[in-house]
Amino acid sequence: MNNSGINITRHACLYETAPAYVTNQPLFLNSAVRAATKLGPHELLGVLKKIETDMGRTDGIRYGPRPIDLDILFYGRFKVHSDLLTIPHERIWERPFVMAPLMDLLGSVADCDTVTCWHSFSGDSDGLFESWEKMGGESLIGKESMKRVLPIKRGLWDWSQRTSVMGILNVTPDSFSDGGKFVSVDSAISQVRLMISEGADIIDIGAQSTRPMASWISAEEELDRLIPVLEAVVRMPEVEGKLISVDTFYSDVVSEAINKGAHLVNDVSAGKLDSNMLRVVAGLKVPYVAMHMRGNPSTMQNTENLQYDDVCKQVASELYLRVKDAELSGIPAWRIIIDPGVGFSKRSEHNLDILTGLPSIREEIAKKSFAMSHAPILIGPSRKRFLGDICSRSAADERDPATIASVTASVLGGANIVRVHNVRDNLDAVKVCDAMLKQRRSCD
Repeated sequence: MNNSGINITRHACLYETAPAYVTNQPLFLNSAVRAATKLGPHELLGVLKKIETDMGRTDGIRYGPRPIDLDILFYGRFKVHSDLLTIPHERIWERPFVMAPLMDLLGSVADCDTVTCWHSFSGDSDGLFESWEKMGGESLIGKESMKRVLPIKRGLWDWSQRTSVMGILNVTPDSFSDGGKFVSVDSAISQVRLMISEGADIIDIGAQSTRPMASWISAEEELDRLIPVLEAVVRMPEVEGKLISVDTFYSDVVSEAINKGAHLVNDVSAGKLDSNMLRVVAGLKVPYVAMHMRGNPSTMQNTENLQYDDVCKQVASELYLRVKDAELSGIPAWRIIIDPGVGFSKRSEHNLDILTGLPSIREEIAKKSFAMSHAPILIGPSRKRFLGDICSRSAADERDPATIASVTASVLGGANIVRVHNVRDNLDAVKVCDAMLKQRRSCD
């Protein structure tokens, strides 16, 4: 579409849905985009039909199996009625698998007059919001017939089923908690084996410290540390079925790491420290963790970077701007994971507000984009200094109980992935939280 005069500006989430009308066929994937184009509505239809043909669609059973189906839901503020085209699409109002991604393209606050017009097309007093609620709204999501999924490692990940645990592997000499412990390949492999045996879902490998005031190393030096370990980890039989994440803010490191077998990118800068990062990740078509941080690891704790009036609101707003840039660079919303950046350009009170304020962060992002408000949230409080300050624990490895308390608050508040050093104990906490959340849902 982008190569055909259709400039995509927003993406919905990706939904795995049960087939409609003709039900004896495989599950479908559904999504939606907003775009700008100079093509007229019938020209646009022609371009979309050509894309369908180029991707292998042929005439077949109506509503039957097909590689792709592109429909125009709205076209600006116009209505179109011709033999070939009806806009708004006449079946929007009967199809939850269309309405769900359509809603993702909106925010709770209309961002332009065109969106206000779309609401008016629904015929309901509260516009598309009311139409969606009449269908069942968010209560439909997560059922067997409609799930939000994230494509990764040649599969689809439904992150809503349970909280995932990301185990931290720092192959650095100077990380705040475990610097120097896992710089050799053998010690790194032993730690990965331990974390997997304890139940880690994801192994996050970092070769550059991002602790406050850490000295930067070059991409070349980072690769020298990372690649031998990554290659060895990828070969481990125990890693089968697990995900490998690379923790870096360098696009060159990302390219090489994905080429060597990593599955996703964890970027503490959300693309701010390397102007090529977003474009590179978009081209690699891998999931991207965008984290909130002001400044860089050397400056993030400067006084000017610690000024907040409402930390949850401002983190949400600033993070959304980074995610918006990611989308415009070609990373769709369905590949983005957000991280509010506990411990990065935050005071202790800010970190506590974030740990208990994840619903507020989602709500603030939802004003601009429902899709991004539904994104998986990663939270990483593990062993951080603010926990030591609260509990009077100067040694980082004595902060695991405090980490567990932070993880518990996060999961109960809506975190989907927790990044931790101690996998075993935090996984137990996560399992209890997931059980409580499941019980709460069963009572609703």
